[in-house]
Amino acid sequence: MLKVLSAFAIGLVFGTGILISGMGNPAKVLNFFDVAGTWDPSLAFVMGGALLVTAVGYRLVFRMNDPLFATGFSLPTRQDLDMKLIGGSAVFGIGWGMSGFCPGGLVPVLGLGMAEPLVTAAAIAAGMLAARWTTRIVAGEQPAGA
Repeated sequence: MLKVLSAFAIGLVFGTGILISGMGNPAKVLNFFDVAGTWDPSLAFVMGGALLVTAVGYRLVFRMNDPLFATGFSLPTRQDLDMKLIGGSAVFGIGWGMSGFCPGGLVPVLGLGMAEPLVTAAAIAAGMLAARWTTRIVAGEQPAGA
């Protein structure tokens, strides 16, 4: 129960921060990307703050022997760059730039009753399914539903 409550509290703080910072507003996000036009640098401070919190968090995690609410740590082990990572990053950035919604910033605004976040979430889900399907084809597996 404590694990669920802590996850809820963390999600609530994250979502509140997204909404207060403006990361849930696609116009503000798109203005951040428009360096040659109506550039709004304020989101750089939001991202810088997130990097600072992450750096401190990782330092604390690496000092712990065991996590508080799990049996082990889930830290990345791969350090190489492959085409899946580079291509996925490019598609992620293009989608963020086109829609103005980062997936992290999309989740808190899904409940606001606007159509744009729902369309973006549907496009993300479709992209995930397409990526899974093409990965199976490349691997020589028969994709589900084919």
